Amino acid sequence: MSITQFINCRQCKNGQLISEPLTVNTNGIIIPNSPLPQDTIQIDLNNNIISPGFIELQINGALGFHFAHYEDPKTYADGVQRLAEYLPSTGVTGFYPTVPTVASHVFHSVLPLLNPTDGEAAASVLGAHVEGPFLAPSKKGAHDAANMHIPANSSLEEIYGEENLKQSIKIVTMAPELPGAVEFMKTLRSKHDIQISMGHSAANYDQGLAGMEAGASLLTHCFNAMNPLHHRDPGLVGLLSDPNPPYFSLIADAIHLHPRVVAMAYRSSPKHCILITDSIELSGLPDGLHPGHAQIPFNQLKTGNKVTIENTDTLIGTCIGLDECVRNLMAWAAIPLAAAVQCVTENVADAMGLGDRGRLEVGRRADLLVLSEEGTVRETWVGGRKVFGGEG
Repeated sequence: MSITQFINCRQCKNGQLISEPLTVNTNGIIIPNSPLPQDTIQIDLNNNIISPGFIELQINGALGFHFAHYEDPKTYADGVQRLAEYLPSTGVTGFYPTVPTVASHVFHSVLPLLNPTDGEAAASVLGAHVEGPFLAPSKKGAHDAANMHIPANSSLEEIYGEENLKQSIKIVTMAPELPGAVEFMKTLRSKHDIQISMGHSAANYDQGLAGMEAGASLLTHCFNAMNPLHHRDPGLVGLLSDPNPPYFSLIADAIHLHPRVVAMAYRSSPKHCILITDSIELSGLPDGLHPGHAQIPFNQLKTGNKVTIENTDTLIGTCIGLDECVRNLMAWAAIPLAAAVQCVTENVADAMGLGDRGRLEVGRRADLLVLSEEGTVRETWVGGRKVFGGEG
């Protein structure tokens, strides 16, 4: 394998398009553009755009596989692998498998299978996003309230498993107003270096501030499963206006949020905005009726990105791809592609403390995309190898 240099291209850097070559060594790492050996392979991108590979902070499943559903280790591992091989078609080169509120024995079974892993010809598993079980029952959404816990009456080790706190879990979503939540946040940050996101919460603004002081630095699917913004009681959403706001994730699908709300939130702090899909297991499957499961014991009707319970208007979830979220943000906030790309690359890397990916910088992994002007994914490269699009 030779050194590869992409020429005649524009790179997404800090929300801008920069015209310069990009060079990748034989180990799949970005290196300086010179000096170059004689056998360097040059690839002319015809003025197309190179972006860092997209990083998905919250995804529940795809292709019929859901991270909360466990039968046996092999079936589960096969499902994770199948999903990791599918995601590069949507521009994703790294993702945080999201496990919602489940019984503690399920956490103990699935979390060891979600350790950070760099796969071959597939998106990297970056570790688990554990969404629960320390959530407010009044904001449970599709989560099972029977499996929710109060931090003050619980043990992190008993719920998740000590090894999983050390190895697998990279981000926890919890409600800061629950008794004992602030203490859990401090422990997760100081002892385990796990990121804390606030969500599925009825917290008021002051409780949100207390959460940030305890180490929380994100909001999970902002506006959804939290109190609405009120002019006398801004709630967690009010944190977006702070001088040092938290990172906040948005589901830009026009189902969970109105386009104008997405644009308003983005404009409040472009460098803290993160796009997520929060997509469910029907993502990547054809439209029509699909069977339910333990969490949703009804037939599910998939119509485009929207999934509802059969014969009702009850929303189950979305099936949008992260590349479509990027294109939606471009249109709704009237921003260029490079600015929208920040919300699924650099901002996520900053929020999660990732130093090895998420930016087109020397020394980082060559996880990258070739994009059209409109944000269509033409090629996906993982670790310097093409895994989607083009020829070969």
